[in-house]
Amino acid sequence: MPFTKGHEKIGGRKKGTPNRITKELRNVLKEIIAQELEHLPSYLESIPDKKRIEILLKLMPYVFPRLNPISFESGEPVDFSYDKY
Repeated sequence: MPFTKGHEKIGGRKKGTPNRITKELRNVLKEIIAQELEHLPSYLESIPDKKRIEILLKLMPYVFPRLNPISFESGEPVDFSYDKY
């Protein structure tokens, strides 16, 4: 019997729950990456400067959030204090 609109979902995973294999794969990949990160400084030392800079630039978005540009066209005063954070 096909699902019809208006009926409540019965059974199965709850919304947002990853399946078991995905969860296990993520855990394995996290362990591998954690081990490789320990060796990253020595790997980078062995790479020529130009290539090292390219690699670091590619890794930066995973460490630092991308900033959105601020528009000053609204005419409202901008508060640059760090008290809010």
